[in-house]
Amino acid sequence: MKKLLLATVVLAMTAGFASAQVVRLATEGAYPPFNFINDKGEVAGFERELGDEICKRAALECTWTTNEWDSIIPNLQSGNYDAIIAGMSITDERSKVIAFSDNYYPPTASAYLAASADADIKTGVVAAQVSTIQAAYVAESGATLLEFPTPDETVAAVRNGEAVAVFADKDYLRPFADESNGALVFVGEDVAIGSGIGIGLRQSDTELKAKFDTAIKSMKADGSINALIDKNFGGKGLKF
Repeated sequence: MKKLLLATVVLAMTAGFASAQVVRLATEGAYPPFNFINDKGEVAGFERELGDEICKRAALECTWTTNEWDSIIPNLQSGNYDAIIAGMSITDERSKVIAFSDNYYPPTASAYLAASADADIKTGVVAAQVSTIQAAYVAESGATLLEFPTPDETVAAVRNGEAVAVFADKDYLRPFADESNGALVFVGEDVAIGSGIGIGLRQSDTELKAKFDTAIKSMKADGSINALIDKNFGGKGLKF
């Protein structure tokens, strides 16, 4: 009888593991504190911790991979992974081709970071990462857009004189300003773009979106998202 009961328990556990939905999450791995690669070569940062908790609450088995930013949406559509969690702002333009979960980070300001307070951000050369909402904004602003594949390269362009400023999420740029000892400064007004940051999914994956939305709502309700923001942004991130 005991052997029969044990066999039943093992069979139930095996069935549970077998039925767990495997979801492949993609991030850029180059956008701290949202996402980066740590010394062990693993995905880390706010979105790694957030994604793992979302998957736990949604009873999903999640794996992580990295993908270059400029092809991250096409590779989602091609089925190379199931969701994007990579500091991606929710915009009307992107929503035409992919679906988004509820936002897990509030609408954040975009800002100009320059090497001098008198930088000409209206007609000068401004750096931005390719395929971002900031690049699209600069392209329509009257300034000359200089695009780079990675966010680090946009900041480097200001430091080496290729661009008068970089335009990006202020949360991303703030550490560079803080650590520059005045060599890099914010100029001009902050610009509000997008409706916050969410998980990108294929439009057909409505069931997965519902699971993500439920988990995100629960984390907002119990304050755990704000706790992760405080932990990863040093108390300077936006909160719900």
